[in-house]
Amino acid sequence: MNTATPAAAEADLLTCCGSRRWARRVAAHRPYPDLDALLAASDEATYDLSPADLAEALACEPLGPLGPLGPLGPPGPHRGAGHTTYSAAHTALRAAHAAYESRFGHSFVICLDDVAPDEALDQLLSGIRSRLGNDPEDERAVAADELRRLARGRLARLTLCQAAENAAPPAPQHAARESRPQSRPDSPYVPV
Repeated sequence: MNTATPAAAEADLLTCCGSRRWARRVAAHRPYPDLDALLAASDEATYDLSPADLAEALACEPLGPLGPLGPLGPPGPHRGAGHTTYSAAHTALRAAHAAYESRFGHSFVICLDDVAPDEALDQLLSGIRSRLGNDPEDERAVAADELRRLARGRLARLTLCQAAENAAPPAPQHAARESRPQSRPDSPYVPV
């Protein structure tokens, strides 16, 4: 992160939070002495997001909690009673998410980094149901805090991935180098 060009750093940062202002601000304060300093700068930049910056970041979040990065991934074949429970929970989640998007005009965001994968669906459904009762201004503040937490987790994972890439032995001279895809550094069960 510290040695990347400003454009490359901003591109990487945009995978963590979709606000261009946030990415420019975090990139501009480099170099960071350690991960804690980087995360503190991320938090500060997130707290300073204007309503337009927040709307931009939320618009970059994938629609719906059950996409490829959802808590359980795409539905697969199931048999028996577990399938009924799985389908009922996902049906309830889809309905709650549709109601949320209709009420607030953006995708529901929640950070589940500290939640066990087998508890993620329950936490997600509980979170969306409880937040549906918020007024729009209060929900904007909650969504901003969840976005801050998501950005922290994504940034920590991105930094760890970059450190691992830098520590890897160099590729042989004749091997073609692949470019790193610009995807979100999400854990497999963090719905965004």
